[in-house]
Amino acid sequence: MSATTGAASDPNGRSRAVSEVVDLVSTLIRFDTSNTGDLATTKGERECAEWVARQLQDAGYTTEYVESGAPGRGNVFARLPGADSSRGALLVHGHLDVVPAQAEDWSVHPFSGAVRDGYVWGRGAVDMKDMVGMMLAVARQFKIEGTVPPRDLVFAFLADEENGGKWGAHWLVDNRPELFEGVTEAVGEVGGFSLTVPRPDGGERRLYLVETAEKGLGWMRLRAKARAGHGSFLHEDNAVTILAGAVSRLGTHTFPLVLSDSVAEFLAAVSQETGLEFDPGSPDIEGTLAKLGSISRIIGATLRDTANPTMLDAGYKANVIPQTAEAVVDCRVLPGRQAAFEREVDELIGPDVEREWITKLDSYETTFDGHLVDAMNDAVLAHDPDGRTVPYMLSGGTDAKAFAKLGIRCFGFAPLRLPPELDFAALFHGVDERVPVDALEFGTNVMEHFLLHS
Repeated sequence: MSATTGAASDPNGRSRAVSEVVDLVSTLIRFDTSNTGDLATTKGERECAEWVARQLQDAGYTTEYVESGAPGRGNVFARLPGADSSRGALLVHGHLDVVPAQAEDWSVHPFSGAVRDGYVWGRGAVDMKDMVGMMLAVARQFKIEGTVPPRDLVFAFLADEENGGKWGAHWLVDNRPELFEGVTEAVGEVGGFSLTVPRPDGGERRLYLVETAEKGLGWMRLRAKARAGHGSFLHEDNAVTILAGAVSRLGTHTFPLVLSDSVAEFLAAVSQETGLEFDPGSPDIEGTLAKLGSISRIIGATLRDTANPTMLDAGYKANVIPQTAEAVVDCRVLPGRQAAFEREVDELIGPDVEREWITKLDSYETTFDGHLVDAMNDAVLAHDPDGRTVPYMLSGGTDAKAFAKLGIRCFGFAPLRLPPELDFAALFHGVDERVPVDALEFGTNVMEHFLLHS
């Protein structure tokens, strides 16, 4: 149960949280928290984290600012006690960093936080300062109005997610596990957004995708070694040639189709709503998925493992055969497939190429059931009675990978009701990233309802 006192709303009848969420998101975007992956050039996280802490402190929270093992990598925590201290706490987490953006490519400046044409524009609008803004708005409202949630809520605003969380979630889990004391479940990014699908009767249905699984994330270095020599000689033993062949075989390989439980449940729900048949044995299952629009890029990538070469490095002069050649491959591996994936990679690259993991984060999957899932579903239906929540797997990765190491059950739930025509998937790390104002307001209402019944 929960209790609320001193509730307030604006003249339009909106809650305190809804009335300020757009301004919060816009302000968050104006902090350039670009994460380049290089400690020397990544910036803005400390300033943004300190601003977040002030917003929480102004509402009455006691906050803890934690700078991880690298200067400027700021993280902020605040805990709101719940009515039942015997229940496990719920972690609500969001990252403050964003990927870089080139201003000349955008219609608006990527760090302007402009509000126009019904959208909030800027880098991080959907990844993930939208949810950070919703978290902050609801957290402030609860504290100001004296709301007591049913269980303890831990709000975490984190650094470095866009480079694997080394100086954010993973550092905190490894070095400050007491910050997560009592936490049993967590919600974070890339879930809860709507996908509008056609129904056989000519109507439409909004499905709200709750992330219950993530592929493993691994960045692999390949290295070939051979004899160096003059570029004018005949060279049967050439590191560049050996590496290029291995990279070509790996990059063009199609890994076997494997349906995880999360993907199978998603496809079954979509089939039920649309009448489309997703036959795992069909050679054109990707073609059927394409009928779902832009989301098919995410779902299609969860049908099989992937290994995409992204970087090459060899040589130092045009007429010198180098002794070594290296490549980096972005690998995304389905739950339960790691050993089989590595065997397949070894067969493809051959015995003359070495491999090592630069970064290796495990896959994750949980079931779509239980009280927390019921609370998500009820919150969505309270504000969109015609909606339906369904599980899905994210082809990328989030900070959930770190929290899962503590035995925390993780979900992606950052609710947004999106226009059917919006290519939402393309906005992640894309040019002209933006989030609809009404989607933010909808999501804030859903988030409030969810946390009051979690």
